[in-house]
Amino acid sequence: MIKRWIFLIVLVVLGLVLFFNPNFKTIAAGVSILLFGMITLEEGFKVFTKGPLRSVLAKATNKLYKSIPLGALVTALIQSSSLVSVITISFISAGLISLAGGIGLIFGANIGTTATAWLVAGFGLKIKISVLAMPMLIFGIIFSFQKSKSFKGVGNILTGLGFFFLGIYFMKEGFDVFSQYFNLTVYAVPGFLGVLIYTGIGIFMTTILQSSSASLALILTALFAGQIQYENALALAIGTNIGTTITALIGSVGSNTAGKRLAVAHLIFNFITGIVALSFIYPLANLVDRLSELVGIAQDDYTLKLALFHTIFNLLGVLIMIPLIKKLEKLLINLIKDHKVRDIDEPKFLNITSLEFPQTAIASLEKETKYLFENAIFEIVTHALNIHRSGLLSDLKSKLLVKKSQSEIDIDIRDLYAHKVKSIYGKILEYAAIAQSELELSKEQHQRISEIKIANRKMVEIIRDVKELRRNISIYTYSDNQYIKKEYNKFRRMVVKVLRTIYLFRIEENTDDHYEKLMEIRNKARETSRIGNKGINNIIRKNLISSNMASSLVNDHDNVNDMIKKLIEVGELLYSEKDSILETE
Repeated sequence: MIKRWIFLIVLVVLGLVLFFNPNFKTIAAGVSILLFGMITLEEGFKVFTKGPLRSVLAKATNKLYKSIPLGALVTALIQSSSLVSVITISFISAGLISLAGGIGLIFGANIGTTATAWLVAGFGLKIKISVLAMPMLIFGIIFSFQKSKSFKGVGNILTGLGFFFLGIYFMKEGFDVFSQYFNLTVYAVPGFLGVLIYTGIGIFMTTILQSSSASLALILTALFAGQIQYENALALAIGTNIGTTITALIGSVGSNTAGKRLAVAHLIFNFITGIVALSFIYPLANLVDRLSELVGIAQDDYTLKLALFHTIFNLLGVLIMIPLIKKLEKLLINLIKDHKVRDIDEPKFLNITSLEFPQTAIASLEKETKYLFENAIFEIVTHALNIHRSGLLSDLKSKLLVKKSQSEIDIDIRDLYAHKVKSIYGKILEYAAIAQSELELSKEQHQRISEIKIANRKMVEIIRDVKELRRNISIYTYSDNQYIKKEYNKFRRMVVKVLRTIYLFRIEENTDDHYEKLMEIRNKARETSRIGNKGINNIIRKNLISSNMASSLVNDHDNVNDMIKKLIEVGELLYSEKDSILETE
């Protein structure tokens, strides 16, 4: 609704301006072309962010000194803080990076947006930019018609840059024509009152254009044409920084909790930065004058001075906020809570935001599957064996644990499957299907999603196997026949060993020993499935158990070995960094 009203206001205002002042049409066309160029540029860079960029972002957010410079560098290169924001929100939603890491990237992105000011002031307004824009557009269109996605990406980048520079050219030409009929400097307001008025204009302009970079380019062009005074331009620049947070807040209305927290962090950062810049605008302007002398910027080169001012107050904002990031993270978590209480059969990690990119979609699938395995499957299997989860995770030897765990645990496996597993299993498969059909996945990414689906299918099969085993465990572990009781306690010990080893395999850093142990257990299970169990054959041959007991024992022996293999396969698929060894048998 908010976006719709803003859109209508833009149309009405633009229509009135063009109707009453046709001389403004060249400037408006320039702004439109520049915005279209930025959109095309962003689309071009999206082709190259499907793997490497997100991998770098994920690895660089564990430390603040990495995330802030990286956010600045990436934004400066791709000229789009919005694309960095989308990636950051997707990463936070998928649990790949922390909120503090995401805030660091957003702070860095604010510094990165200052590159637009330098590009326009130092390059776009100093030469006849249309000379470069035309070749970029020509080659960009040629590349865009190629089948290769990489070529299309390069084509969009070149086309975007071409339109960006062409927009600056038209804006510059428009202001030159406009100045012949109208002089906006007559509306200049001196003093701090003028600072406040023009800051408000900057906020409004950025809200309308939905782009701080486009607003800044417009301000620089007007300043270069002498249509606004330098002092008022400084206030406008501060306003664009504050105004861009309104765009972020509007964009976060339909997002999840992570998106809302990040948008509010952006608002707090830009608001504090704006207040500081407004409070010290004159000392900062004097600092810009002194630095300009040192670096060789001409005294009357107000466009470069504005770019320097824009960079200084954004850097100042980051320096002020760095010590407060942990407190800001805590405040946002307490302020914006996920009020929706999730039922036990609702997914915890699957969300639309994570479906923006293959890597975040896969991460969400992995986390949801691991959560299902570590909670529902572990609980169902251990309780079916009449063993408590706390006992499984204790230091008791498996033999002693089984000996002590003789009390019957009341469990309805069919009901647990219906309420804890079935719905989540279906949603994981649905999410995986959407990811595989709608996202552009590499062969390896398709393979990874297929492995996750296999792991989920194996877990459902494990529940089916343990349901069959449970019935006879409840009968024979309390039998007066010591031979049948001993064999079923062996089954329990075997499963306990596997579950414990998988647990250690996933929580400990040095996994080689546990991995080798799992492989030994798996190979032994395969071997006994093939040749049978000599101990079982011996007690059957000696008639130490009844024929019904023998039938159940042989069937459950195969059942346990099959379940062990499936548990290990799930452990491999979810936790092993090695190549999956799902060999054909």
